[in-house]
Formats: sequence, structure tokens, C-alpha cells
Amino acid sequence: MPSPARNSGLPADSRTRNSPAATPGASHGSAAAARAPGDGPGDGPGGGGAGSTAGSAAGGATGSAAEGATGSATGAAAPTSALKRATLLTLCACVLVAQSMVAAINLLIPQLGSSSLHLTHSDILWTVDAYVIAFAGLLIPAGALGDRHGRKGALLAGLALFAAGAATSALATGPALLIAGRGLSGAGAALITPATLSILVHLTTPEHRARALASWTLAIGLGGLAGNLGGGLIGQYLSWRALFAVMVPLAAVLAAAVALAVPRTARAARGNPDPLGTVLLTAGLVAVLFGIIEGPAYGWGSARIVAAFAAGALLVALFARHALRSPAPLFDPRVFARPRLRAATLGTATGFFGLFALFYVNSQYLQGVKGYGAALTGVAIVPLTVGMALVPKLAARWPDRPRPVIGGGLALIGLGLLGASTADAGTPYPLYACWLLVISAGTGLSMPALTVGVVTSLPPHQAGLGSGLGTSARELGAALGVAVTGTVLSAHRGAHALSDGMAPALRIVALLVLAATAAVVAGYGRDGGRDGGRERRTGRRTGPGAGPGAGRDGGRGAV
Repeated sequence: MPSPARNSGLPADSRTRNSPAATPGASHGSAAAARAPGDGPGDGPGGGGAGSTAGSAAGGATGSAAEGATGSATGAAAPTSALKRATLLTLCACVLVAQSMVAAINLLIPQLGSSSLHLTHSDILWTVDAYVIAFAGLLIPAGALGDRHGRKGALLAGLALFAAGAATSALATGPALLIAGRGLSGAGAALITPATLSILVHLTTPEHRARALASWTLAIGLGGLAGNLGGGLIGQYLSWRALFAVMVPLAAVLAAAVALAVPRTARAARGNPDPLGTVLLTAGLVAVLFGIIEGPAYGWGSARIVAAFAAGALLVALFARHALRSPAPLFDPRVFARPRLRAATLGTATGFFGLFALFYVNSQYLQGVKGYGAALTGVAIVPLTVGMALVPKLAARWPDRPRPVIGGGLALIGLGLLGASTADAGTPYPLYACWLLVISAGTGLSMPALTVGVVTSLPPHQAGLGSGLGTSARELGAALGVAVTGTVLSAHRGAHALSDGMAPALRIVALLVLAATAAVVAGYGRDGGRDGGRERRTGRRTGPGAGPGAGRDGGRGAV
């Protein structure tokens, strides 16, 4: 894939972009890439952050979200027994493996750049981004596909695609096969992530769901951590092919576990897969993601980037028009008429916008400024996973007060970024780690309530689609965070470009996060809170797409 000459003003390690997940976390998931073969390993807790935050978001679907999404729809009976431990462990393991690949590749960039494949700057960029774009672009249709044609089948298909992509990359003899394998694995991850969350929602009763989703959250965080640690160790001691090779038997073991331990769940009543809507929406999201990811490299005003954004906007508009006229669309865009859903979507994107701005510079700072090695960098980002895994349990205690929880969490992310912007070569690591903990705690605090806003705005039989919507917002926000940070850094040149540009980049992002936080809190009005409470008490949905049938089913499920 041709690429113009990259801006070479930044030091090598500052040209490394972080990846998404979770995810977990595609997503992660998001816009991660390396700019030059000589780049230093460039992942912050990219996968860990995205993944674990995605997990935090999913884990937040407790309390009100859990109960609101419990009622069965389209005639499916509500679950009556607790989730089996083997099933929970299997689903969590699937997400952990998928999220680990979001982060690990960034720590192998030096090896890839010097490998016998003779990768160009553009090849390395696409090796990282292919997973991200496929993962984020296919999340919504993949979630809907699982809802309509079977979530267990979607999960097994995702594992098969993931393994096939890993095998292709491991055996690659040239850049094209390596990139194709990454894209195929990303498509598999897009099937895996919403399917696991949707299965958990359908198999658990309200009183057990909080614990199950907390475990799912922890798995996402551990996936990001495993990716950073594994990628760092492989980058120092093994060949880059080992990362992809080990995923093939691992995916096979997980597929066998899914076949044995995971039961099938009721499908959505509508059988129309809406192929036209799927193509329009996926192509539109891919075009927008391409524009965001490549903007700093090609220039925001370049013909290629302007065309990508224009094509994305046109395709999304065509999808909306098609969906409004179709009797069975991929999803009804009128759900966004609810202020709470709009605010929750903006809040999710805002949180990941801030996180991935940090991820973009985090490992570059630790390696290029502090002088850490790849393996030590993987350990040094652990504080970013702590709050994301633990704080959601605390946030679930206030399901009826989403505004202060969301506002407080997003504000902590913004304030933590302001604190991190003060770091330089002389900053002690424990002090820097404290700012990472603040950001991590803010993410874990806000994402549960934000997920509630998304989950309870869709009927329960569309749990996979809801997961896809939330994760897509995460990936778009993450990609934009990387793009904005990269653009600010590109204005600083010379040997100290990273250390000089890190502070203004993080300050700008922090101010944008705080401004967006005010908009999210304003949009998350009191009516949204009352709606959530009403859903928990009656099982009835009050948002678009929740007709009388959904309300009655929800009532039976809640009872």
C-alpha cells in the first residue's frame, strides 16, 4: 500500500503509534501504528488501556444496565440459573487472547523493521493498522450477526478467523501476506468481542451479572497486560513470528472449550441480515477510520484524507437513509434521538480519546526519555490496568447517579493527563505512575455508567449490537486521540521533539476532554436517570425501538 514520505522530524520512537483494543480492548483498539522500521517499540498500554477500558465499560453493565437488559425479547425465556464457572472462564479467556494481540504487535516493531521481509514505513504502518481497522469497522455488523444467527456460532467463527489470520502472518513471506493476516485476525476479534459480552448478558440473572461482567472486565485488562508483557519478551528474546505462531494452537484450544462449555442462546427474531446496510456502514466506518489514522501522516488537508472523510460521511448518510426505510435494518438510527444514548456515546469516545492520547506517548516516554527496555516498559504500564479492573466494582454501587459518576470519572482522566504532561526526564517513575493511576481510576469509574447508557437504549435481544456500538465509539475516540497527539508532536522537531512536544500535546487533549465532559454531563440529564430507574423497576424500555412487545418481555425477564 503506497504511502507518502512520512514526517521524519520526530525521533524514531516518537513515530510509533499505539493500538486500540478491547476492546477490549480493540479495540481497541484504535489507531496504533509505527512510522518507521527503526522505531522503538511503541505501545503504551495500548491494548491494555483500550482493552481494559472496554472491559470496564462492559463490566459497568451492572446494576441498572444488567437489570434493564435482562428481560428476554422475542419470546426468549429469561435465564433462571447462575452462569457456570467453566463458561465464564472460557468467555473471558477468548476476550483476553483477542485483546492481547492489540498491544503486542507494537512492541515487535523494531524486529519487523529489520526482518527479512524488508518492510517499508508504509508496510509497518499497515501491519499495525490492519488489525485496528478491521476490528473497529466490523464491530457493529459482527455484533448484529451474532444476535441474529447465533452468538456461539459467531464466537467460533471469530476464533477460526483469528487463528487463520495468525497463521497467515506467521508464515508470511512478504508484506502483503503479513498485512492480510493481521486484517483477518482483526475481523475475527470483531466477532469474538461482542459475542462474549452478549452471551454473558443472556446467561446471567441480574443478581449474578455484576460479578460475571466484573470478571469479563478483568480479562480485558489482563489481555492488554499480557500483550504488552508478551510482546516485550518476544521482542527481546524470540522471533516476531513466534507471537503469531503461538496464537494458532491457543485459538484451537479455546474453540474446543467454547464448543464444550458455552451453551447456545436465543437468537433475535428478525432473520434479515441487511447486507446492504452492513456494507454501507462498514465501508463508512473504515473510510472515517482511515482518515483519522492517516491524517497526521498525509496532512489533514490533503486530497486523500479529505476524500476519505467525505466518502465516510456519504456512506454513513446512505446507511441512515437505508435503515430508516428498511423493515429490518442492521439497527435503527433513531435510537440516537435519546439524549442519554448520545451522551453515553460521546462520553465513551471522550474517555478513549484521552486514554489513547496518553498511550501514544507513554511507551515512547518510558523508552526514549527514561531509557527503559521493551520488557521493562511492559511492566511499567501496569498501573494503567489497576483502576480499570478494580474501580468498576465501586462505581456499580451508584447505579442511580450516573451524572456525578460519569462526570467525576471523565474529569479524573482530564486531570490525570494534565499531571502526566508535567513529566520529563527527571520525573521519578513513582510520581508518573501516580498520574497513570488517576487516569486509570477515572476510566474505571466512568465507563460502567456510560455502558449502561448504551446497553439500556437497545432491546435485550440486540445485546451484541449494543456492544458493537459502544466499542465502535471507543475505537473512533481512540483513533482521534492518537491522531491529535501525533499532529501536535509533529510540530516539534529535533533530538528532543518527544520531550518538547509531549507536554503541550497532553495539555491540549486534557482541555478537550474536560470540555467534552461538560457536554456529556449536560446531555446525561435527569430524564435519563429516571428512565434507568423505571426500567429497573418495571422491566419496560422507554427508548426508541422499545415497543410494547419489548416492554412486556422485559417485564417478564425482570420478574
